[in-house]
This record gives sequence, C-alpha cells and structure tokens, in this order.
Amino acid sequence: MRRIEKAAVIGSGIMGGGIAALLASAGIPTVLLDIVPFDLKEEEKKDPKARSRIVEAGLDAAVKAKPPLFMDKKKDVELITTGNLEDDLDKVKDCDWIVEVVVEKLEIKQQLFKKLDGIRKPGSIISSNTSGIPLNQMCKDLSEDMRQHFLGTHFFNPVRHMHLLEIIEGPETLPDVLNFMADFGERFLGKGIVWAKDTPNFVGNRIGVQNIGKAMQAMQVHGLTIPDVDAIFGPPMGRPKTAVFKTSDLVGLDTMKHVADNCYNMCPDDEMRDTMALPDFVKTMVEEKNLLGNKTKAGFYTKEITPEWKQIRKVINPETLEYEEYGKADFPCLQEAKQKESLPEKMRAIVYGDDKGAKYAWDVVSNALIYSANRIPEISDTIVDIDNAMKWGYNWELGPFETWDAIGVQESVEKMEAEGMSVPEKIKEMLKSGATTFYKLDGATKLFFDFASNNYKPVPVNEKQISLADLRANNKVVKSVPSCSLIDLGDGVFNLEFHTKMNALNYEIVEFMGTARDYVKENGVGLVIANQASGMPAPFSAGADLKYMLDAARAGKFEELNQFIKTAHEGIINSKYAPFPVVAAPNGLALGGGCEICMAADKIVACADLFMGLVEIGAGLLPGGGGMMHLWRNFIESKPDVATLTDYAGYFIKPFMQVAQAKVSNSAADARNCGFLRPTDRIVFNKDLLTGEAKKEVLKLVDDGYVPPRKRKLPVFGREAQGMIASNMLNMRIGGYITPHMEFIATKIAYCMSGGDVIQGTRVSEEYLLGLEREAFVELWKTENTQKMAEHMMKTGKPLML
Repeated sequence: MRRIEKAAVIGSGIMGGGIAALLASAGIPTVLLDIVPFDLKEEEKKDPKARSRIVEAGLDAAVKAKPPLFMDKKKDVELITTGNLEDDLDKVKDCDWIVEVVVEKLEIKQQLFKKLDGIRKPGSIISSNTSGIPLNQMCKDLSEDMRQHFLGTHFFNPVRHMHLLEIIEGPETLPDVLNFMADFGERFLGKGIVWAKDTPNFVGNRIGVQNIGKAMQAMQVHGLTIPDVDAIFGPPMGRPKTAVFKTSDLVGLDTMKHVADNCYNMCPDDEMRDTMALPDFVKTMVEEKNLLGNKTKAGFYTKEITPEWKQIRKVINPETLEYEEYGKADFPCLQEAKQKESLPEKMRAIVYGDDKGAKYAWDVVSNALIYSANRIPEISDTIVDIDNAMKWGYNWELGPFETWDAIGVQESVEKMEAEGMSVPEKIKEMLKSGATTFYKLDGATKLFFDFASNNYKPVPVNEKQISLADLRANNKVVKSVPSCSLIDLGDGVFNLEFHTKMNALNYEIVEFMGTARDYVKENGVGLVIANQASGMPAPFSAGADLKYMLDAARAGKFEELNQFIKTAHEGIINSKYAPFPVVAAPNGLALGGGCEICMAADKIVACADLFMGLVEIGAGLLPGGGGMMHLWRNFIESKPDVATLTDYAGYFIKPFMQVAQAKVSNSAADARNCGFLRPTDRIVFNKDLLTGEAKKEVLKLVDDGYVPPRKRKLPVFGREAQGMIASNMLNMRIGGYITPHMEFIATKIAYCMSGGDVIQGTRVSEEYLLGLEREAFVELWKTENTQKMAEHMMKTGKPLML
C-alpha cells in the first residue's frame, strides 16, 4: 500500500510555496527547502537563520498571499518544516513524495536530482513541476529505482485555486506510481487530472499560449483594441472576466513571455509556430519598460489617481505604449449575444456575426479549434484531456472541442473550408463516419469521439462523480420551475439545483422547496442540495435576490416581503425536520441565504474551497433565513449536554461578530472555525466529487436508521446581550468607526440573536427566533438607508456605509 505520510517541496517560490501550502492544508507534514543565499556576509555564514533566509521569505509570502493559499493558516503552517539545501537536505530522506520546483534550468535540476538519488528512501516518489523541460533529460543519469518513481506533476498558479494537475509519464515510470499519483492528486489534493505527454509546455500551456499569441496578433490585424478583445473573449465566449489581457496581467507578462518563448524555441516543426511569438509591443513592455502586470502595478492595464483622488482605469496603447482611458466595447455581435440564454447560443451569435468584432472572434476561435485537433496525438491522446486542461487550467467554461460542438461542427467546418482553411483530416473523417459532435450521451453514459479508433468511447470519470448537466440531458429532471429543478440522482436520492443568476434565492425557489420536500417524501429516501455552476469561485448561492426585494420595498409591498421570508422559513424548517435526510453540498460562494440553507441541513459536505458567510449587513439587512439562530445553535451545541452553559457572553460575542462584520470564510476549514460548519460536517477537496459524496452521505444516514432531529428550545443570552452590544456600538459610532444606520442594524442583529426581550438562560423555540428575524428584516426594508445600501450593493458589489 502506498501512502503519502510526509512530503517535501524543494523550491519556495510562488509555485513551491503554493504546493507546500496545499499539502499542509490536506494535513500532510511537509518539508520546504530552498538554497542558501549567495550574498551572505561573513558573520552570517554560520547563522542558521540567515542561511535559511530565502525559504523563510518564501513561506512568509505564502502565508500572506491573496487569495489565501492556506486553508487554515494557524493550523496548516505548523505542518511545514523549513530548511536549506546545504544543511537540511537529509530531512527529505523519510519523505514519501519529493516534488522539485526550482529554477527552470536543466543543469540545476539534474544536479538536485542526483543528490536526492543518494538520500531518498527506496520507493519514494520524485516529481518535477517543470513547465517545459523534457523529463527524459532530467532523469537520464539516475538510478533505476528513482527513474521508475520519477514523473512530472505540473500544477497551475495559484496552486490552491487552479483545478488542473497535469501528470506526465517519465521514460520508465511504473504504472502503479502513475495511477497512485493520479488518485492522490484527485482525492487528497482536489485536482482534476490531465494525462500529458512529455512535450513542450505539455497540454494546457501549449494550447493556451498559442491561443493568447494568436489573439494578440489578430487584434492588430483586425484593428481592435485591448478592451475590445477582453470584451469578446470574456464571459460571452465562456471565458473568465479577466479574458486575455487581464489574465496576462494577473499571471505576469514576464511569465507569459517565458512560457511563450519556451514553446516557440522547442517547437520548431509546429505548423502554427509563428502564432506563439508575442507581438513586438509586448516584448518591449517586458524587456525595456518593466511593465509586467499586477506585480508592477502596470501591464496592459493600470490604475491612476487624479488630483481629486478619483481612481481611473487606463489601458496601454500598443502603438505608443502610453496609457489611455477607455470606454466599453460595443459590437453588434455582443449585443446579440446578450439577448441569448445559453452559452452555445451566445458563442454562435459572436462567431457567426458580420461585424468587425465577430470576424476577429471567428479568426481566433477557428484557429484554436484547428490547432487543438492537430495536437492529437502529439500532446495528448484524447480530446477530453485537452478540453479539461483548458477548463481547469485557464478557467474556460468549454474546452476547444466542447466549443466546436457548441458552434456546430458541420457548419463551422464548411465555413473553414469556404475560407480556405486547412481542416485536419481526422475531423473530415469523423464527419464522414456520421459523427457530427465530439461528445454525446448514450443513456446515462457520456461519450467522446476517439480519433484513434474513429469511434465513440466513454468519457473516463471517477465513479463517485455525478454531473448534473448530464443528468438533465438524460431526462432525469422530475420537477422543475424556471429557477430550480429536482433531479433524480438514483438510489432514491434527489438533488435540488438552483439556476438563477449567481443561484440567488427568489420567491420561486423558496416555494419550490416545499414541492421538492413533498416529492422526495413520497418517492425517495433523501435529498441533496448541490449546484455545479462554473466560475472562480463558483456560486453555490450568493444569497437572496436583492432586486426582487428592493423592488417590493420601493413599491411598499412589505406584506409580500414578510410572506417571502415566512415561506423561506417554512421551507427551511420543513426540510430540517423532514422524515428523510437532507445533505447540503456547498462549493465556492455560499453567502447570505445560501449559507442559511446549508446550516439548516442534517449535514454539510463542503468543498474545501468554500467562501461562506452571513453578509447581509453589507446590503443594509440582517440574515432573514434562520442563519443567526443556526449559528448560535452551532456554538452552544458544541459542548456536551452535561456541561452547563454559564459564560453566555463568551459564546455570544463570536457569532454576533461573524454576522455584524459580514465575516466570510476563506475555506471550509475556516468556515468550521467560524462556526458555519459543525465538527460533524465533512470537507471534500475535489469539487467534482462533491455531489457524489453528498449522495453517499445521504445513503449512509439512511442505512444508519435516520430519524429527523428533535425540536429543541434554545437557551439565549437575552437582554444582557443587547445592553452589552448597545454600549459598544455607541462607543464605536461616537469614535467614527461605524455609521448610525450600521449601529441600528447591529443592535437589531443582537436583539434577534439573543432572543429578544427575555432574561439570560431563557429557552425559546425556533419559531419564536425566526419571528424576531422576520420582523426585523421587514422593518429594515422600510428604511430609506437600507434601500440605498441594497441598491448600491446590487450595482457595484460593494457595501455603502450610511
């Protein structure tokens, strides 16, 4: 049996620190090593602290990184032991996995591996995080055992947040080593595994760099601006909001140039090699101007402050290399795409349009599709790995071949041939065989077209993975309304899925929760609440529909708002005490009402990357879906029943501050520390397995003889809490730390969470506490300041302090 009980990371830069942080977050003791500084003074040469200065700086940078690399800084950092390569290399001798993340120079890597070969324990796994140096060159002079346990493990930056892990087989890597690392990466580190061949830049960067190079070159040919390109190749084409140029700023222009140069130099026979060369203006930005993107606060974009202290955004002019203000890109194809519902419809509106923007988009997209097809079997054997690499490593919603399906394979090929493009023979043969899509469903099985056999094969997926999209396509929706659906997961388990914008909770969803409960009661054994939206982070649910509530408030429909919250309470409580288990499976953003739905479930199976919190105060409100009640319950029920609750203040302050400060967890582990998750709730690292694991948890609860929880009255802090909070809020307002309306909201939060006008220790019912929430929630909507704050939050995504 193989296990990774201890790991080592050699190299503490951005990637090395990120890998070490991920391993520690997964609970694995990790050794982090780096070189001894070259510039030590004579008196420092025997100082252990000075000799490990580089690795300590690397670890410190990882701890301070934003977005955070550690999931629980205080606990995870304790699992990392640092040292330097001259004094502490023997610390790796008992490690089960050693990953190299040093500078991209072959000779340095070879020297390091030779040293490791002499001290590693037999059977330990050695891998390189190289982004392009051939593995066969790195391991050619090593022992047979090390060669058999040597492979490439290419993570993407930032390591914690990017789903992709490319695994590259070395010349002699044992099959069981490859399979073990793939399973370990998927289950323990939460990564999506792509099998790459030992070719320059592997899969993700080979396709990605070529696409970026082509996009930049075509921009100049078609006469578009940088903002034009980012407007087209952003969400309308299923790409992240950072699109092309903002993504480059985020990654760093120097890093992008290094990867592009590496690809260009190592691919002399690539038919599209010229598209890998970045435009001259980009080279000048990097080599002469030091305009490297976010790291230098100026790249393709920058921000400037006017004399009036107004922040303005500017973009570089490729002709003059001067920064200029810019407006919003506007092409007819983009306007048409806005009117479409689905992503394939939006894509088709853009690539088949007639305006300048559409012609540019078609040029870039058609080139990428042809290039991707030509890379099989050079860099990968299947279209699945290429699609996954681009989705997981570059945050595309659809990979190249999924994009081809979306715009229509036959139609696009005809257009390509009409314009004189060289369509790959394998694509023509596929169409001749009668296959018109790269993917299709055969019952419950998703198939992909395999060029080697010229036939369809099942898409390889983990047996625990459940795709809600595939189930929908396979007619497994048993009940639905425009805002949500109830999907049959099999084995008597159903899934409640939202599909509003950001999965926001509206009246239709809260009403449908009752419908779903009744259906599962009659036809099933349990319910999962899971959404599989895309994005970084993806929205499980960003909370209640602010627009609906704001419109109702401004129309004076306060009884409708009261009924909305009452219906939400009924849905949540009825599900909580249903005669079947309910398991929530949040991933990404679980804010406001999204958080509240989870906290009412029998169990939460959370993705490790969970950003959960009760953030209503930022919109001028307080939690209205039982969130304060359940957060208080989580705190007071964390103790054994035989222990008497005496320090109400000690228990109350933390949950109150979580709500009053709109605290959002930076991980599932942090959500547990904050009290949003209970000790019994589970954390799963891989988001792809989340729904399957939640279903498994439902079946386990059923198998264990599930009975619904008993209704219990909760002891509350009462008036003492309100007096304590009121005096503190008054001092903060007088000191200028909070505004009058924020003080008003905070006192309402304290009143509701503490149980209202009762004495300390009084036990009150859930219905009573929910009534306090509902009354305060509607009362806040009646105020002009809350309406202004909600409108500002809705328009800008930022709180307005009134």
